[in-house]
Amino acid sequence: DAAEADRLRKVYWRDYGTTLAGLMAEHKINPDPFLEDVHDISMHALTPDPSLAARIDALPGRKIIYTNGTAPYARRVIAARGLSGLFDAVYGVEHAAYQPKPAQAAFDKVFAQDGLTPTEAAMFEDEPRNLAVPHALGMRTVHVAETADPAPHVQHHTDDLTGFLAQITV
Repeated sequence: DAAEADRLRKVYWRDYGTTLAGLMAEHKINPDPFLEDVHDISMHALTPDPSLAARIDALPGRKIIYTNGTAPYARRVIAARGLSGLFDAVYGVEHAAYQPKPAQAAFDKVFAQDGLTPTEAAMFEDEPRNLAVPHALGMRTVHVAETADPAPHVQHHTDDLTGFLAQITV
């Protein structure tokens, strides 16, 4: 039933990092059909954000996306927000052998593929627990969400990414 499914979703997310990781561990599911299904959603609610695009474009250095979703899904979101062409690489959970953030091994796989030097990078993330490993690796960490999280691995918080980027790219 729906209530039990929601309960399990929360348990798997809490215990495994994502619902998918829990389903793979507990039920040995094939991740690809699951990811295709959950990412088959309309992007009509997303609109281009030229101000955000300008601020991202003004950032120095390489810019990458790393998501617990899939890279194709991330590219759809990027396109819907008018941010295409601003990122040097897009990595999804498939690039970490379906091991999600916040697992150290997931970050290690993606950062190695990218050649990223953590001490020369910043991680922007909406889930505070996903900032612990990047912080431990020497990255600057920015929690992007309505409510701040006081965790010691969260160095900065913003509920306005465009405004935050404006402060550092002036």
